[in-house]
Amino acid sequence: MPRTQPTIWFATALVVLLAAAPARAADASAINSGDTAWLLTSSALVLLMTAPGLALFYGGMVRRKNVLAILMQSFMLAALVSIQWVLFGYSIAFSPGNALFGGLHWIGLHGVSATQPYPDYAATVPHQAYMIFQCMFAVITPALITGAFAERITFRGFLLFSLLWMTFIYDPLAHWVWGVDGWLHRMGALDFAGGTVVHISSGTSALAAVLVIGPRRGFLREPMPPHNLTLTLAGAGLLWFGWFGFNAGSALAANGLATSAFVATHIGAAAAALGWVFAEWIVLGKPTTLGVASGVVAGLVAITPASGYVGPLSSIVIGAVAGVLCFFAVRLKSRFGYDDALDVVGVHAVGGIWGALATGLFASVAINAAGADGLFFGHPGQFLIQAVAVASSISFAFVGSLILLGITDALVGLRVSDDAERAGLDLSEHEESAYDLGA
Repeated sequence: MPRTQPTIWFATALVVLLAAAPARAADASAINSGDTAWLLTSSALVLLMTAPGLALFYGGMVRRKNVLAILMQSFMLAALVSIQWVLFGYSIAFSPGNALFGGLHWIGLHGVSATQPYPDYAATVPHQAYMIFQCMFAVITPALITGAFAERITFRGFLLFSLLWMTFIYDPLAHWVWGVDGWLHRMGALDFAGGTVVHISSGTSALAAVLVIGPRRGFLREPMPPHNLTLTLAGAGLLWFGWFGFNAGSALAANGLATSAFVATHIGAAAAALGWVFAEWIVLGKPTTLGVASGVVAGLVAITPASGYVGPLSSIVIGAVAGVLCFFAVRLKSRFGYDDALDVVGVHAVGGIWGALATGLFASVAINAAGADGLFFGHPGQFLIQAVAVASSISFAFVGSLILLGITDALVGLRVSDDAERAGLDLSEHEESAYDLGA
């Protein structure tokens, strides 16, 4: 067989596959400039959440010798995931396929127009506007996981695991929940902006990662306080600001639903900040700046899946419960001995689970006619649907991550050496120092 023949076969099959992409009627005259402007602005806000928002939020919580390493991970994911998304990630997540996976019709953004909408997802904005909005969701999700294994993962292991995780966990799960033929979407699961796809998946995978990689040297034996809470508070503020694009942008239009989601997002975060701080004050005797920052993020996590389906009063309940619940969840890590360095499991897994289930309690068609009524509005079946979505997301992300972590460890290794960990990842992995403190 000539050496070039397999290449020719592959190229021919690819051309046939792309040519077979299902046509979908789209009318460029339906493009609304206001909706497009809002979605592009929201995309920029969501990117801001990762770099610099999450980078600073996490950067302040690690020790000084690891701050550049955690910042580097957020910035690298903005680059790595964006390229993966364009090449094939978006196609796996959103192109027409089956109940579990999208097809390969849109690889390389083939057929994804910058001038025409794709009505199955967003009828009044260009298809590429929707694509880049979803790209920013994809960017931040694996970045959330990095807080769990902070201060001890090799850079090559981080890169390979993140690429595998995006391809085999995030992209299929996004298709299940948001793809037009995804099985959870067809079942009626409600996830307005990523409770299952973003927060449960990242939080559950974070737990798998810390169990496989193991705790930091000296965990529970020596103090490991945040090195710069000023950075953490600045990052939390940027996350709060950017989250309006995350949630209100998911309305995909500049309309009343975007307004409702914007209000719910802010109120949920505020209620959670109060819930966390007062729980901390009662239990520990002192309110802390780290507590208010963590409470804000917990509330934003919990309100995310519900933001487009609930009103302001429901948002207060969801946020307040999230603040208290996540505060106590974070305290469990010392009891059970797992080293979730920056509280990804306690905030994103627990907050995401509560938010997804709370959507099944508080959702109302009076807020969003395209949604459903929850248990408190006469439809108990919606709560059961949400429970199925939660259970399936947890199982898929946890088991899948264990497998991908094992593959990564076998191929390139996950854990830095003891000497590298003592020196800090800034020096051992990147030959840099965050602060010039003289000799």
